[in-house]
Amino acid sequence: MIHRLTQSALDRLSSLIAYPTVSADSNLGLITDVEAELKALGAHTELSHDETGQKANLFATLGPADADGGIVLSGHTDVVPVEGQDWSSDPFSAQMRDGLLFGRGSCDMKGFIACALVLAPEFADRSLTRPLHFAFTYDEEVGCLGAQVMLDHLKATGRRPATCIIGEPTSMRIIKGHKGCCEYTTRFTGLEGHGSEPDKGVNAVEYAVRYVHKLMETAENLKRRAPADSPFNPPWTTIQIGRMAGGIARNVIAGQCEVDWEMRPVNQADFRFVSEQIEDFVIRELLPRMRSVHPEATIITEVLGEVAGLEPMTRSEAIELCAALTGSNEEPECVSFGTEAGLFQQMGISTVLCGPGSIEQAHKPNEFVSVDQISQCLEMIENLEPHLMRAT
Repeated sequence: MIHRLTQSALDRLSSLIAYPTVSADSNLGLITDVEAELKALGAHTELSHDETGQKANLFATLGPADADGGIVLSGHTDVVPVEGQDWSSDPFSAQMRDGLLFGRGSCDMKGFIACALVLAPEFADRSLTRPLHFAFTYDEEVGCLGAQVMLDHLKATGRRPATCIIGEPTSMRIIKGHKGCCEYTTRFTGLEGHGSEPDKGVNAVEYAVRYVHKLMETAENLKRRAPADSPFNPPWTTIQIGRMAGGIARNVIAGQCEVDWEMRPVNQADFRFVSEQIEDFVIRELLPRMRSVHPEATIITEVLGEVAGLEPMTRSEAIELCAALTGSNEEPECVSFGTEAGLFQQMGISTVLCGPGSIEQAHKPNEFVSVDQISQCLEMIENLEPHLMRAT
């Protein structure tokens, strides 16, 4: 039999899943709902929007809203697309089967948000001496864009939370570090022409292939640069090609092509190494060849996001807090996937990852979170009470 509080969290999670907050679309319906919910509990709430006004972050506080310190419970509201995936049920209609709740965002990461929300009334009923903050963001999945906006707004207020728990799916393990995440789209503009005379045109696809080959060559070199004490798996900086598209027909010289790619650096030295290698290859080799035929040929890289990693700490306030909340005696770990944690850390907020569900289910069809993981998350958040009632 499922405990009453756990069932409440599962019900709240089901309602959150019903909002199809794919990163390409608006999250305002969900954010408006959650803001009203927290406002009704007496929380101080602040919204920050993207340039279109169709997406918003919510930063809400229970307890002394203007006080420094306090604890942040943070999660992103956006989810990845479901197109092209073979789901056994509607991804935006939660389904419970064999102790697992299925739905897009169930583990990544609306399960954590649901747990925080169903426990918010309990904290609202207490006379908190330290603030409890809720930070719910947009566009984490496409470059952590919302968190950057939200934290800029928070800096402007002059307030500085002490610690942050980001509820990414870690199977409730404490995660102390992860790599950075840099996302790019590189666009090639050549010169179209008839396929029978390829030398009279500049084939954008062919130059994109050479560019990708250089990226893969650089990726192999990065393996030899892995720090001896690297805590990551794999221990080196990685490069990955996500998408390549260009051309219109077999017999037409391709005038356009674009490549989506990412880099996950273990340190700033590797970030600079990759940037210098690729920039030098473009300037010294690719562009001169392209422009010898067509002077207006271009290679332009759009930076979608360059997000710092979470620097691993041997000890920190956030690690010690999370260990106390979960009762874990295990050594905190590092992961390779990226999150918003580095942005909080850069602001001077001690930060860890710990949340329900496994990253193995994230971004896949039939994404799920287990009832047991939701129960563990609820227990962790419930255990915050004494940490919010002590003297500051």
